[in-house]
Amino acid sequence: MGEINRASAALVKLPQSAAQTKAVRRGLNISGLLPELIVYFSRKHQNYVNGTILDLEKGNTEAAAGIINRLTGAPLFPLEPVREYSHEYEECTRQAKKDLQEKARPELKQYPQSLEKYDIIYLGYPNYWSTMPMAVFTFLERYDFTGKTILPFCTHEGSGMGISERDIRSCCPGAVVKPGLAIRGSDAAEAENVIRKWLEEYRPA
Repeated sequence: MGEINRASAALVKLPQSAAQTKAVRRGLNISGLLPELIVYFSRKHQNYVNGTILDLEKGNTEAAAGIINRLTGAPLFPLEPVREYSHEYEECTRQAKKDLQEKARPELKQYPQSLEKYDIIYLGYPNYWSTMPMAVFTFLERYDFTGKTILPFCTHEGSGMGISERDIRSCCPGAVVKPGLAIRGSDAAEAENVIRKWLEEYRPA
């Protein structure tokens, strides 16, 4: 299941230089750093937060990705499946489990035109059934990550990174996969300090 119709998906040229310009204006020190890109899957609407189902205007992973963008100046690229998951939490979990069991590779609305110029990929996603959403596998299996560094960050409500780091290494055998950052979803919008510390420790210079 999940054969991708690549002809129907848009290829997007990424505005790296514009992002770096914004970073300079904010006074961030990006000199000497390798070219970076933030790729993330996020889901708003109903989410499980601290034991309660809440309707979110912005997904938790998107909030964390935005913080990384502000701290690094790296451009953002959201992974958006053509067929979105249900807005209802319980139905979404059932759909995600079915995709996992069927090893689905959902088609994405758009793909980066190329990753060749990027040496560092920040890869963000929520924990779905102890790993990444299947749309993230679609992205990883499309490109050659040999020689690139991947820094995973994952939002969750108690399950941490799960086996997602192992799965990234399996999809990207030529990449250097740094230790991931697990962020409790309910804390994502206020996670700047922990994200900054993670970047300082693992972001290549």
